[in-house]
Amino acid sequence: MLLGNKLGADDAGRVRRTNIGGQAIIEGVMMRGKKMYSIAVRTPEGSICVEDKDVDNIFSRNGIFKFPVFRGIAAFIESMVMGVKIIMRSAKLAGLDDETEEDGEPSKFEKFLEDKFGDKLADYLIYFSVAVSLLFSIVLFFMLPVFVGGLFKNSLPGTWALGIIEGLVRIAIFLGYIFAISKMKEIQRVFQYHGAEHKTINCFEHGEELTVENVRKHTRLHKRCGTSFLLIVMIISMFVFFFVRTDNFALRLLSRIVLVPFIAGISYEVIQWAGRSENRLVALVSKPGFMLQNITTAEPDDGQMECAIAAMKSVLEAEGENG
Repeated sequence: MLLGNKLGADDAGRVRRTNIGGQAIIEGVMMRGKKMYSIAVRTPEGSICVEDKDVDNIFSRNGIFKFPVFRGIAAFIESMVMGVKIIMRSAKLAGLDDETEEDGEPSKFEKFLEDKFGDKLADYLIYFSVAVSLLFSIVLFFMLPVFVGGLFKNSLPGTWALGIIEGLVRIAIFLGYIFAISKMKEIQRVFQYHGAEHKTINCFEHGEELTVENVRKHTRLHKRCGTSFLLIVMIISMFVFFFVRTDNFALRLLSRIVLVPFIAGISYEVIQWAGRSENRLVALVSKPGFMLQNITTAEPDDGQMECAIAAMKSVLEAEGENG
């Protein structure tokens, strides 16, 4: 996944801003602009299905959400909701729904849900999926490190060291999780589409025509990748929790959960800054994310690049940019 506000290059080689971001989905790629997003999915018949949708902003960018950090909180939550929605839609377009559906009537529970919620059922399922994902992330990446860190409490020089231990455990869990899922065959294909997304945006940023031949020669790494964002979240949480000092397990746990949105907001600002700059400090900050992207992206085939190009061109046309 790439966050928005990336850099592009015009015909004279000058850098210009563009609001295009992206995400790998099931058998395809999503590209997002300011007002709309486009998904391009390879169907079971072998064709590419392109769909354009308006971006649904859950939070208004007025008031508190127009300020730094708070705008990152809003963007983080909106990206999670939209991401689940798009993945569910891409699964249907890719024909996975047909493979999992069983013949016969829906179960009594399914009928109850349909009668109870009607047309709103799909929306409720999306929000439920986001809530479950958030809960899983909090348990795995925040509660578990607090518990593990507490095991070393009596052997540490002070409560300030708990934040460091927790941070190291959190990063280790995150890297282990990424490495484990990278071995799954289905995830490997998603990582290829992730690479196609990055290569296509890099091609556009360099002012080149969006063709498979041009896209193929570009790197599959990008400074503002969502993988880099998550790694920055892990690192920044270590610094933030260094200053939240208490040896009470319940208070430590509560502080970690409460501060999650603000850490995400700070991380958003860091990755936005990294995408706007080209100095040595940015290169240093971006390097760990690049190393991780060697796992979460893979070289795509021509068909996967075609999907990324189709999504990109659709967004560029709708946003009034040149591709």
